[in-house]
Amino acid sequence: MYEVLVFLYENYWRSDACPELHQLERKLSAHGFEPDEIHDALVWLDGLNTAAEGIHLGEVEPPPCDPVAHSDSLRVYSIAEQDHLGAQCLGFISFLESAGVLPAPLREIVIDRAMAAPGDPVSLDALKIIVLMVYWRFGHEPDALVLDELCDDTDGRLAH
Repeated sequence: MYEVLVFLYENYWRSDACPELHQLERKLSAHGFEPDEIHDALVWLDGLNTAAEGIHLGEVEPPPCDPVAHSDSLRVYSIAEQDHLGAQCLGFISFLESAGVLPAPLREIVIDRAMAAPGDPVSLDALKIIVLMVYWRFGHEPDALVLDELCDDTDGRLAH
């Protein structure tokens, strides 16, 4: 599934440039992706589109009646979320939030899509692809430093 998502990110600048799901399925098949991979990715993308309905990145100030969206709010993760996401992914989400590049509405979509992703727990590399796809869905390219963090292979890094 993740290979298909990366292919979409690399080949379609924005999600609105992407063909409809039925036509996309044929294109992905023509590129040699396995039917199961394609199906899983398309189901996941459909869920992303559903989760993203009604959310606009241009909204600077969250509505006053939405307690989840306030910057001074605290996100409490359920046991199921903690188990499925794992400490590394939860830490990475917290890092993106504290850096100011993952507002609360997008965080919730990332969590929703990560919960729908395979893996127990979801790997950090998979979460990074999920974050990229959420940005992609909104036609938002993260700044260069965030993009580097999302695309960089951290296996070879040494802590100083």
